[in-house]
Amino acid sequence: MVKVTYVAADGTETIVDADEGSTVMQTALDNSVDGIVGECGGAMMCATCHCYVDDAWSDKTGPRQDGEDDMLECAADAVKPSSRLSCQIKLTDALDGLVVHLPQDQV
Repeated sequence: MVKVTYVAADGTETIVDADEGSTVMQTALDNSVDGIVGECGGAMMCATCHCYVDDAWSDKTGPRQDGEDDMLECAADAVKPSSRLSCQIKLTDALDGLVVHLPQDQV
């Protein structure tokens, strides 16, 4: 299991156990984490799973995937250097303890 901490815009933290191989988005949806919508189901066709990777984890999650920048242009909240689509972050043992911050708005 991989632990992921979701930090809501108001600072509330939700810590969940995730299956290795799942995504940050799917884990949020499976655990009813407020702040991740995932309208397209992880097909990288929307930006409703926008998140901000905590600075301590940005090197481990890697750079944005091809196409993420285009989709992030549609994000409802500010896009920052730490912005990612959570559907594109696949969980591995190396990401155990990952912290992501959620924007104020997704839609």
